[in-house]
Amino acid sequence: MFTRDIYVTTLAEELLERGAGRQLVAVTGAPGSGKSTLATELVRRLNAQRRTAIAVPMDGFHLDNAILDARDMRQRKGAPETFDGAGFIRMMRALRMGQEVFAPVFDRTRDLAIAAAVAVPPEIQIVVVEGNYLMFDEAPWSELAPLWDLTARLDVPMPELRARLIQRWLSLNYSRAVATRRAEGNDIPNAQRVIDRALPCDFTFDGQPQTST
Repeated sequence: MFTRDIYVTTLAEELLERGAGRQLVAVTGAPGSGKSTLATELVRRLNAQRRTAIAVPMDGFHLDNAILDARDMRQRKGAPETFDGAGFIRMMRALRMGQEVFAPVFDRTRDLAIAAAVAVPPEIQIVVVEGNYLMFDEAPWSELAPLWDLTARLDVPMPELRARLIQRWLSLNYSRAVATRRAEGNDIPNAQRVIDRALPCDFTFDGQPQTST
Protein backbone atom coordinates (compact mmCIF):
# COMPACT_ATOMS: atom_id res chain seq x y z
CA MET A 1 0.00 0.00 0.00
CA PHE A 2 1.27 3.49 -0.84
CA THR A 3 1.74 5.86 2.07
CA ARG A 4 -0.76 8.24 0.44
CA ASP A 5 -3.38 5.49 0.62
CA ILE A 6 -2.84 5.33 4.36
CA TYR A 7 -3.45 9.07 4.60
CA VAL A 8 -6.66 8.77 2.58
CA THR A 9 -7.83 5.93 4.78
CA THR A 10 -7.05 7.87 7.96
CA LEU A 11 -9.03 10.92 6.84
CA ALA A 12 -11.91 8.91 5.37
CA GLU A 13 -12.33 6.86 8.55
CA GLU A 14 -12.36 10.04 10.65
CA LEU A 15 -15.02 11.62 8.44
CA LEU A 16 -17.18 8.51 8.19
CA GLU A 17 -17.45 8.40 11.97
CA ARG A 18 -19.08 11.82 11.96
CA GLY A 19 -22.66 12.77 11.25
CA ALA A 20 -24.17 13.18 7.81
CA GLY A 21 -24.33 17.00 7.85
CA ARG A 22 -22.09 19.38 5.89
CA GLN A 23 -18.39 18.93 6.68
CA LEU A 24 -15.63 21.25 5.43
CA VAL A 25 -12.22 19.60 5.14
CA ALA A 26 -9.00 21.56 4.55
CA VAL A 27 -6.10 19.83 2.79
CA THR A 28 -3.19 22.25 2.92
CA GLY A 29 0.56 22.52 2.54
CA ALA A 30 3.21 24.17 0.42
CA PRO A 31 2.96 24.29 -3.39
CA GLY A 32 4.06 20.95 -4.82
CA SER A 33 3.25 18.97 -1.67
CA GLY A 34 0.57 16.79 -3.28
CA LYS A 35 -2.59 18.46 -2.01
CA SER A 36 -4.61 18.05 -5.21
CA THR A 37 -3.87 14.34 -5.45
CA LEU A 38 -4.74 13.69 -1.82
CA ALA A 39 -7.97 15.70 -2.07
CA THR A 40 -9.03 13.91 -5.26
CA GLU A 41 -8.37 10.47 -3.82
CA LEU A 42 -10.14 11.32 -0.56
CA VAL A 43 -13.23 12.44 -2.47
CA ARG A 44 -13.16 9.26 -4.53
CA ARG A 45 -12.94 7.13 -1.38
CA LEU A 46 -15.76 8.97 0.36
CA ASN A 47 -18.08 8.71 -2.64
CA ALA A 48 -17.30 5.00 -2.90
CA GLN A 49 -18.40 4.67 0.72
CA ARG A 50 -21.69 6.45 0.05
CA ARG A 51 -20.87 9.87 1.41
CA THR A 52 -21.42 12.59 -1.16
CA ALA A 53 -18.18 14.53 -1.49
CA ILE A 54 -16.56 17.01 -3.86
CA ALA A 55 -13.16 18.69 -4.15
CA VAL A 56 -12.90 22.48 -4.34
CA PRO A 57 -9.52 24.10 -5.13
CA MET A 58 -8.33 27.41 -3.71
CA ASP A 59 -6.35 28.17 -6.88
CA GLY A 60 -9.45 29.38 -8.73
CA PHE A 61 -9.08 32.59 -6.72
CA HIS A 62 -5.82 33.65 -8.38
CA LEU A 63 -6.07 37.30 -9.38
CA ASP A 64 -6.10 37.68 -13.16
CA ASN A 65 -2.78 38.47 -14.82
CA ALA A 66 -4.08 41.87 -15.98
CA ILE A 67 -4.71 42.86 -12.36
CA LEU A 68 -1.34 41.51 -11.26
CA ASP A 69 0.39 43.45 -14.07
CA ALA A 70 -1.42 46.64 -13.10
CA ARG A 71 -0.20 46.20 -9.53
CA ASP A 72 3.31 45.09 -10.54
CA MET A 73 2.75 41.72 -8.84
CA ARG A 74 2.94 39.22 -11.72
CA GLN A 75 6.40 38.04 -10.65
CA ARG A 76 4.95 37.10 -7.25
CA LYS A 77 2.01 35.10 -8.61
CA GLY A 78 1.10 32.41 -6.12
CA ALA A 79 1.98 34.50 -3.05
CA PRO A 80 -0.91 35.09 -0.60
CA GLU A 81 -1.46 38.67 -1.74
CA THR A 82 -1.94 37.56 -5.37
CA PHE A 83 -5.22 35.80 -4.54
CA ASP A 84 -8.70 37.15 -3.86
CA GLY A 85 -8.47 36.04 -0.25
CA ALA A 86 -11.59 37.90 0.86
CA GLY A 87 -13.63 36.38 -1.97
CA PHE A 88 -12.38 32.91 -1.10
CA ILE A 89 -13.36 33.39 2.54
CA ARG A 90 -16.85 34.51 1.50
CA MET A 91 -17.23 31.33 -0.56
CA MET A 92 -16.08 29.16 2.35
CA ARG A 93 -18.66 30.79 4.61
CA ALA A 94 -21.38 30.10 2.04
CA LEU A 95 -20.24 26.46 1.90
CA ARG A 96 -20.25 26.33 5.70
CA MET A 97 -23.91 27.41 5.63
CA GLY A 98 -24.80 24.71 3.10
CA GLN A 99 -25.61 27.12 0.29
CA GLU A 100 -25.26 26.18 -3.38
CA VAL A 101 -21.92 27.47 -4.62
CA PHE A 102 -20.28 27.65 -8.05
CA ALA A 103 -16.54 27.62 -7.53
CA PRO A 104 -13.83 28.74 -9.97
CA VAL A 105 -10.86 26.59 -10.95
CA PHE A 106 -7.39 27.47 -12.21
CA ASP A 107 -6.15 26.25 -15.60
CA ARG A 108 -2.38 26.02 -15.13
CA THR A 109 -1.69 25.44 -18.81
CA ARG A 110 -3.48 28.65 -19.82
CA ASP A 111 -2.48 30.45 -16.61
CA LEU A 112 -5.97 31.73 -15.89
CA ALA A 113 -8.97 31.11 -13.64
CA ILE A 114 -12.24 29.73 -15.03
CA ALA A 115 -15.31 31.06 -13.26
CA ALA A 116 -18.14 28.86 -11.93
CA ALA A 117 -16.48 25.63 -13.06
CA VAL A 118 -17.42 23.44 -10.05
CA ALA A 119 -21.01 23.21 -8.81
CA VAL A 120 -21.45 22.40 -5.12
CA PRO A 121 -25.15 21.76 -4.43
CA PRO A 122 -26.55 21.91 -0.89
CA GLU A 123 -26.90 18.13 -0.63
CA ILE A 124 -23.14 17.55 -0.80
CA GLN A 125 -22.12 16.25 2.62
CA ILE A 126 -18.33 16.68 2.53
CA VAL A 127 -16.47 19.47 0.75
CA VAL A 128 -12.73 18.81 0.51
CA VAL A 129 -10.95 22.11 -0.04
CA GLU A 130 -7.30 22.13 -1.07
CA GLY A 131 -4.90 25.05 -1.16
CA ASN A 132 -1.70 26.57 0.15
CA TYR A 133 -3.17 29.10 2.57
CA LEU A 134 -6.05 27.30 4.28
CA MET A 135 -4.24 27.16 7.64
CA PHE A 136 -2.02 30.20 7.29
CA ASP A 137 -1.26 32.70 10.04
CA GLU A 138 -1.61 35.92 8.05
CA ALA A 139 -4.67 38.12 7.45
CA PRO A 140 -7.15 37.56 5.94
CA TRP A 141 -6.35 33.83 5.62
CA SER A 142 -6.31 33.22 9.36
CA GLU A 143 -10.10 33.84 9.34
CA LEU A 144 -10.51 30.43 7.70
CA ALA A 145 -9.31 28.34 10.64
CA PRO A 146 -12.63 28.30 12.57
CA LEU A 147 -14.57 27.25 9.46
CA TRP A 148 -12.96 23.82 9.04
CA ASP A 149 -14.33 20.63 10.56
CA LEU A 150 -11.12 18.72 9.80
CA THR A 151 -7.67 19.90 8.73
CA ALA A 152 -4.76 17.99 7.21
CA ARG A 153 -1.32 19.24 6.22
CA LEU A 154 1.17 17.66 3.82
CA ASP A 155 4.66 18.42 5.12
CA VAL A 156 7.29 17.78 2.44
CA PRO A 157 11.03 18.53 2.94
CA MET A 158 12.24 21.55 0.99
CA PRO A 159 14.69 19.62 -1.26
CA GLU A 160 11.82 17.42 -2.45
CA LEU A 161 9.53 20.44 -2.90
CA ARG A 162 12.23 22.13 -4.97
CA ALA A 163 12.50 19.13 -7.30
CA ARG A 164 8.71 18.91 -7.69
CA LEU A 165 8.31 22.64 -8.35
CA ILE A 166 10.99 22.60 -11.03
CA GLN A 167 9.36 19.55 -12.60
CA ARG A 168 6.01 21.36 -12.65
CA TRP A 169 7.50 24.00 -14.98
CA LEU A 170 9.35 21.37 -17.02
CA SER A 171 6.03 19.62 -17.64
CA LEU A 172 4.81 22.86 -19.26
CA ASN A 173 7.72 22.62 -21.75
CA TYR A 174 9.98 25.24 -20.20
CA SER A 175 13.72 24.69 -20.43
CA ARG A 176 15.59 23.43 -17.36
CA ALA A 177 17.14 26.88 -16.84
CA VAL A 178 13.80 28.73 -17.05
CA ALA A 179 12.00 26.12 -14.91
CA THR A 180 14.68 26.40 -12.22
CA ARG A 181 14.61 30.20 -12.31
CA ARG A 182 10.81 30.31 -11.99
CA ALA A 183 10.79 27.84 -9.11
CA GLU A 184 13.61 29.45 -7.18
CA GLY A 185 12.48 33.01 -7.85
CA ASN A 186 8.89 32.61 -6.68
CA ASP A 187 7.53 29.14 -5.96
CA ILE A 188 10.14 28.17 -3.39
CA PRO A 189 9.88 31.46 -1.44
CA ASN A 190 6.09 30.96 -1.40
CA ALA A 191 6.57 27.42 -0.14
CA GLN A 192 8.86 28.61 2.64
CA ARG A 193 6.31 31.24 3.63
CA VAL A 194 3.60 28.57 3.92
CA ILE A 195 5.89 26.52 6.14
CA ASP A 196 6.96 29.45 8.31
CA ARG A 197 3.40 30.73 8.92
CA ALA A 198 1.61 27.40 9.28
CA LEU A 199 -1.17 26.99 11.81
CA PRO A 200 -1.52 23.61 13.59
CA CYS A 201 -3.66 21.00 11.81
CA ASP A 202 -5.58 17.97 13.07
CA PHE A 203 -3.36 15.70 10.96
CA THR A 204 0.12 16.28 9.55
CA PHE A 205 1.40 13.84 6.93
CA ASP A 206 4.89 13.71 5.45
CA GLY A 207 3.64 13.90 1.85
CA GLN A 208 6.08 11.30 0.56
CA PRO A 209 4.96 8.77 -2.10
CA GLN A 210 7.09 5.85 -0.85
CA THR A 211 5.50 2.49 -0.01
CA SER A 212 4.82 1.60 3.58
CA THR A 213 6.55 -1.23 5.40
